Amino acid sequence: MLRRRLSPPDHRKPPDIVRADARVRIAYSRALGAPHSGFLSMLFDKTPAPVLLGLALFALAAPAQAADETAEADTIIVTGHRDLVRETLPTTIEAASAEEIARSTSVLNAEDTLRYFPNIFVRKRHVGDTQAPITTRTSGVGASARSLIYADGVLLSALIGNNNSNASPKWGMVSPDEIDNVEVLYGPFSAAYSGNSIGAVVEIQTRMPDAFEASLNTAGSLQAFEQYGTDDTFSAHQLSAATGNRFGPISFWFGAQRTESDSHPLQYATATRPIAPSGAGAVTNGAFADVNRTGAPIVVLGAGGLEHQVQDNLKLRTRWEITSDTSLTYAVGRFANDTESSVQTYLRNGADQPVFAGGPLNIGGYAYTIAASAFSNGVYAFDEEHWMQSLALNHRGERLDWRIVASAYDYETSEQRTPSTALPVALTGGAGSITRFDGTGWINLDGKAVWRVSEAHELSFGAHLDRYELANNRFNTGDWISGAAGALASAARGETETHAVWAQDVWRINPAVTLIAGGRWETWEARDGLNFSASPALNVIQPALDATEFSPKTSLEWAIAADWSARVSLGRAYRFPTVGELYQAITTGATLTAPNPNLRPENAFSTEWSVERRFESGRVRASIFTETIEDALISQTAPLVVGSPTLFTYVQNIDEVESRGLELVGEYDNALVPGLSLSGSVTYVDPTIESDPSFPAAEGKQIPQVPNWRATFVATYRPDGRWVFTLAGRYSDRVYATIDNSDVVTHTYQGFDGYLVFDARAHLALNAHWSAALSVENLGAEDYFLFHPFPQRTLAAELQYRF
Repeated sequence: MLRRRLSPPDHRKPPDIVRADARVRIAYSRALGAPHSGFLSMLFDKTPAPVLLGLALFALAAPAQAADETAEADTIIVTGHRDLVRETLPTTIEAASAEEIARSTSVLNAEDTLRYFPNIFVRKRHVGDTQAPITTRTSGVGASARSLIYADGVLLSALIGNNNSNASPKWGMVSPDEIDNVEVLYGPFSAAYSGNSIGAVVEIQTRMPDAFEASLNTAGSLQAFEQYGTDDTFSAHQLSAATGNRFGPISFWFGAQRTESDSHPLQYATATRPIAPSGAGAVTNGAFADVNRTGAPIVVLGAGGLEHQVQDNLKLRTRWEITSDTSLTYAVGRFANDTESSVQTYLRNGADQPVFAGGPLNIGGYAYTIAASAFSNGVYAFDEEHWMQSLALNHRGERLDWRIVASAYDYETSEQRTPSTALPVALTGGAGSITRFDGTGWINLDGKAVWRVSEAHELSFGAHLDRYELANNRFNTGDWISGAAGALASAARGETETHAVWAQDVWRINPAVTLIAGGRWETWEARDGLNFSASPALNVIQPALDATEFSPKTSLEWAIAADWSARVSLGRAYRFPTVGELYQAITTGATLTAPNPNLRPENAFSTEWSVERRFESGRVRASIFTETIEDALISQTAPLVVGSPTLFTYVQNIDEVESRGLELVGEYDNALVPGLSLSGSVTYVDPTIESDPSFPAAEGKQIPQVPNWRATFVATYRPDGRWVFTLAGRYSDRVYATIDNSDVVTHTYQGFDGYLVFDARAHLALNAHWSAALSVENLGAEDYFLFHPFPQRTLAAELQYRF
């Protein structure tokens, strides 16, 4: 894979790609307040004067600067977007082009592009998974708000929460066909990004056509899955088409994609074994004896979360090049998802009929009472339609570049229907619940400028506004399949808003040494929090919260020699609680999530020391990094009551956690034989809970969901211009799910296994138009859990035609 080098940039030249930190929402929230009158009303209604003034200065500065520009500019070479504005970034960057990724990786969804990046893991459980957060060096799958994911400066991260369910990134708003390249920025060392960059920032850059283009793609996969009493194959197929063209100053790109998939079980119905044996109850067979993650005996009753998904993605991007230096870009995306989940019981009575609930049931000499919810929680119908829009005004000059971006994300429809009565009767209807997120969404507004003051100085600065709104209502219904919403059972509402200004200076002290220093000032507010429950009775207006913080950053780069470079970076970052952590109470299968309206911001201090050696055919990088977080926001999951299969998830501030680690990354082209490229990474982290006075048993324990060891390896062989063969591997040792590390058993449902997974792929360019690929993922059929069971051996095939 092609990686971005660590060497200090030449600040005398305008950068070839410039990044915007960017974003604003154009819709309205129907559940949290009066509708907004339109885009401009939403934009200016509550935007503070300093932010508006800063944004206006970017636009006003361009003509004045253009008049003063007399220096002859070097040629700008651009890949992907020609209107992205980028400041010099004081951080480690790993990058890969879409072409390289497609040759070595089966990319059915946008998140697949990250599969082999160092220290990045995407928790993708099946094709089309809408709950696929990323992990970073020091944060796990339950910390989705500790990373930022952008496409062309538009935020894809769902910062309405900090979890691996409804707060997962909105990958469906990016089609693999439109991606030009992907970059990962490690650590919170750039003032251009908020404290959510504690872990990493992912920048996906798309492309716009210069002439007519069109493509057709079809792909399919087949997984063989065997675990407990489930032994089946699960398939997925995808069809996509894209076209684009340029007519003078106007260009456009349009893509459509349909994905239909069947998942393996995402959950299991279990019951804790009673203390004493018993002869009571009807003899029931088929259960599997096991232990849970704390070592207590359980029986596995059946499988749930067998999802059938149909997803439709539409995306349109248009660009108007107003002048040779200024452009206006508009993008709109629609993501629709229709999911139906079913269950499989392993239980059979004496007449060999399936059993879903009841009691007492005699299973293996113990008497159990199986609640209706054991299986009914795994049956649901989920319908969602999301819209995303963005508008970006860009200017590139010889000495001054600027960009203003507004983006919006709106949950137009988000409804899940679940039965509350026992199966199999519930399959024909009956009482249940309807959970809606309609009206939830966010807006982002960013302005930034990069001013090349002189050969020795580059000044970048910007302003930011975001607003997140949560509207989560659950209703009772007499018919969970098609009935109308009845009485309100629970509600969670709230809003957060952040304003920020930032600045960063790049000082080229001499040709070998560059100092980058900056800071970000942020003010944050949480308001209008409401929690309602009909049973147990609760109706609370939550207190408003606010905070103001300043985050300094600095980095020193040293070009030691022509082939050696080094960097030391330090940065402080404040990650403010999300509206979901503060106010949202949700149910996901058998897991209940409770909010905490009194959370404090995370206060992180991070460092990184990097050295890179470049060769004619490769490079090696070593990075030592540390991270100390005070008031760390960590999600915990535990049984609602002792022995209960129903889980209770909550977020708490932990006094102090610290992670220290070493990362090695290497690449070598034409290794051993011409055409063979090797790349890989190995990381060791010591993640420790240093202080937790409220729960002393956690002190000295490993931070949940962060492994000690993680590694990737990719070998790609190109024997000629047509064939590409790839063998890749991913490794992680076990992680803990609890802060006291009491989950000692890994290979069980809700446990976290270590794993070593290999993938193989062959890609063939048949001619100038046709290409095909065949992949085997999890080549060795590794059987492992990461809370959920993960995919086993999967065969995937792809066929593409480009006009």
